Amino acid sequence: MESSIANRLMDLNRQFYQTFGEAFSSTRGAVQPGVRRMLDQLHGSETILDLGCGNGNLVRALAVQGHRAPLVGLDFSLPLLEAAAAGAGGFPVRFFQADLTTDCDAVLRTQLSGDPAFSALLESHFSLITAFAVLHHLPSAALRLGFCRRAAGWLRPGGRFILSNWQFLNSPKLRARIQPWSSIGLSEAQVDPGDALLDWRSGGRGLRYVHSFDPPALEELAGASGFRVLETFYSDGQGGRLGLYQVWELSAQTG
Repeated sequence: MESSIANRLMDLNRQFYQTFGEAFSSTRGAVQPGVRRMLDQLHGSETILDLGCGNGNLVRALAVQGHRAPLVGLDFSLPLLEAAAAGAGGFPVRFFQADLTTDCDAVLRTQLSGDPAFSALLESHFSLITAFAVLHHLPSAALRLGFCRRAAGWLRPGGRFILSNWQFLNSPKLRARIQPWSSIGLSEAQVDPGDALLDWRSGGRGLRYVHSFDPPALEELAGASGFRVLETFYSDGQGGRLGLYQVWELSAQTG
C-alpha cells in the first residue's frame, strides 16, 4: 500500500473516533472475555503501557482487582481519553493524547520525564504492553511493523505484549456492513488483501478502516518485531470467535 493511501485511511479513523468517540464509548462498558482472561493472569505489580487505551475500561477492571503498579494509557481520541480520565482507578495512572503511528515516543519521553511517579519508566521501561483492538486499525504492513517495533522499544527484556484483533469476517452481521472502497474514492487495487471498510450506525453514519489477521500473519509480524508468540486464542462475541488474541514475549537480544 502506498503511504499516501495509508495516511488517508489513518485520517479516516482519526475522524471517526473524534466524531463518534462518545457514541463508541457507550458501547464499550465492560472488558471483553478475552481481555478478562489475560487480566486474570496478572499479579498487580506489572507496569503497563496501554496503547489505544480508549475509554479506560482496562484501568477500571485493573482497579477492581487491586492493581498497584503504574499504568500509562495513550490514545488519539480526546473524547475517549476524557472518559478514561473520569473513571481512573486508585493506583498511579496517566492518560496522554498521542498518535500511535508517529509521536507516541516523543509524548512518553516528554510526559514521563516531568512526573516523579513515572519518570523511572524512561530507564526501566514497562513490563507489559497491551494493544486491544488497535492493530487492525493501522493501514499498511509498514505502519503495523513500525507500531510493533515501537512497542518493543518500550518493553523490558522478557516483557510481554498482549494484543487482540477484530475477526469481523467471522460475523455475518459485520460482513454485511462492509462497504465498497469507492465510497471513499478508492479502489480495491489501492488497498491490501484483508483490508475492509466498515460502516457505523450509532449516533450517525461513519466509516472505519479495518484489517483482518490470521495467526500466521501475526506470528510473522511478531518475529519481524523482535518477539516470539507465547499464546494464541480466540474469544469474544457469539461463538467466541470475534477476537483473535496473542501474547508475545520480547527477546533479551531485542531489549
